[in-house]
Formats: sequence, structure tokens, C-alpha cells
Amino acid sequence: MITFHSEATKLRRAKTELNEGLLVAPFECPERVDLVLDRIRATRLGEVEAPTQYGLEPVLAVHDTGYVEFLASCWEEWKSIGMAGEAIPNIWPSRSMPGARIPEHIEGRLGYYAQTGETSICANTFEAADISKDIALSALGQTLKSGEPSFGLCRPPGHHASSDQFGGYCFFNNAAIAADQALKHGLSRVAVLDIDFHHGNGTQEIFYRRDDVIVVSLHGDPLHCFPYYLGHADETGSGRGEGYNVNFPMPPGTGYGPWSAALDEGLARIRHSGAELLIVSLGVDTFEHDPISSFKLKSADYPDIGRRLAALGLPTVFLLEGGYAVEEIGINVVNVLSGFEAA
Repeated sequence: MITFHSEATKLRRAKTELNEGLLVAPFECPERVDLVLDRIRATRLGEVEAPTQYGLEPVLAVHDTGYVEFLASCWEEWKSIGMAGEAIPNIWPSRSMPGARIPEHIEGRLGYYAQTGETSICANTFEAADISKDIALSALGQTLKSGEPSFGLCRPPGHHASSDQFGGYCFFNNAAIAADQALKHGLSRVAVLDIDFHHGNGTQEIFYRRDDVIVVSLHGDPLHCFPYYLGHADETGSGRGEGYNVNFPMPPGTGYGPWSAALDEGLARIRHSGAELLIVSLGVDTFEHDPISSFKLKSADYPDIGRRLAALGLPTVFLLEGGYAVEEIGINVVNVLSGFEAA
């Protein structure tokens, strides 16, 4: 299995994250990439290749133009008015402000385009998000060309990024961009399977009214788990998209037995949909010792996940999302990939 990677993904080195009322070092850090790469090389999973550059056209196919322009200019504008720290939103248009206008001041625009307050924008955030998207598209291109599985070592992750908002460490939605481009290459339907602990709220929003992408997500119950608000089982799509959004929310403490049963049901829905390609939003923060999650999967469970995915029989692209138990992230990611390869 070919892995696509660029050292440029590590250009984003945020120093601050709002967690439990404190500003802490972010859980999403460049070292995650090194640990996954080390494991790929130690297990001889396959070659590691640099991505091709695709420009912003694929991004603008799923993201709002004003939002992309904001991300491109935010950091320099923030610094130009003398802000001392990283760009962290501190005000949002609320439910009591219907029809709120986009402010001109950078502080107001930061809140307008932010879902959440934990994710800061720092130097090179846009550049890292742009190359992360290129990694996803390069993996897609390899699979479309060869029919073989591929892995995009994306950083920053993407599944929380909606059409016009960032949050949860995500700025461009890598899986959504790849799915949309796969359709432009002639496929009639694509499946995005999100197995990150946290609901892929951005992916859901982007495709909620479409029937050419089926989105299946296994995640912590949004009544109790970040990012809250979206991800309930009765959110099944709208209009043409009705039936093409499938959520499996599960309670904190869920172990592999019930989790894998939900996976099997989700895979059955994908099989029934007639999808011609599978894009896996590969988060391994379902791990029992992950510091910001609460499922109880073990490292020994992840090869079986890979085997179950392989049994679907579809060309498959894996894109890295979450996983913050830094010591085990490489083991768990490669366990999924090697399990898929061995099936």
C-alpha cells in the first residue's frame, strides 16, 4: 500500500488549545505524523511518496469562497493589527442572531467562520491544510489509477470542516474534497465511512442533500461527546440526500463488540447503496487510552477493522483523521492498514 506524505504538513505548529478551561499544548501535533511514518517503515507496509499539487479548484468545489479566502489571509491580518497570540475565536453569531452579517474586523470574521473555540489558527495553517488536501487527492488518484488501496497521511485532519467553518483541528475537509473529485472522474456514487470517535459533522453538512455520496459515521453520542449538536441516528439526509446519511451514535465506554456490530451494519448500507469507491476517514481515537475520547477499542482490534473493510470489495482510500494517544497512534493506524492488506 502506497502512503502519501509531505513534511510540509508539519509546518502548522500551534501552541495553544482551549481544553477544560485551560490553554494547553494541542493534542493534534506534528509528532503524530512521525509516529505513523515510523510504524509504516518498521512494518514495511509499502512505499512513501510525495503528493502532487492540485491547487484550490478542488477545495472550492466543496468549500465557500469567502471561507477559503479567510483561511488564506487570517494569520497575516491577525498579526498585522498587533494581536500577540494565536488566532482563537472568542465570539460567534448565536441562535439569537438570525441573519448575522459577516464582520469586516478579523476578530469578528474569525468567530463567524469558526465552529469551535479550541482550535487556534497559527502561522502556516493554510499551507498545511492545502498540502493535506493534496495528500488526499494523490491517494485518490493512485487508487483510481491502479485499483489498489492507498493511504493519505493527512495533517491537519478534515472531517469537522464544513462548507464554511473550521473546528476540531480541521480546515479543509479532505475526505469530502476527495469524494467530490472522484465523482468528477466519472464515478456515479462514492461512500465516505467515518470511523473516528468524533462525529464527522463537516462531512455530513457538505453532503446532506446529495445522493451521489453516502456518508456513514460511527461515533460518540452527540448528547455527550464533542462536537455535539449533529450526529444523531435520525439525521438521514434531506431532499435527494434522504437515506444517504447514516449515523451510529454510541455511548461513552463502548467496546469493540457493539462498535464492530455497528460497523457491519454500516458496511451493509454502503454495499446496498451501490457505491463504487470507499473513502475511509481513519480516526483511531476510538482507542481505549486516547486522552480526548471515551471508547474502549484495543490495539488488537484494529487489524480486524481492516479485514472487515476489505471484505466490502471496493477500491479504498484511507485518510488520516484523529488519534491522540500519541504512543499508540502509529500501531493502531498501521494495524488497520495491514489488516486490510492481509485480508
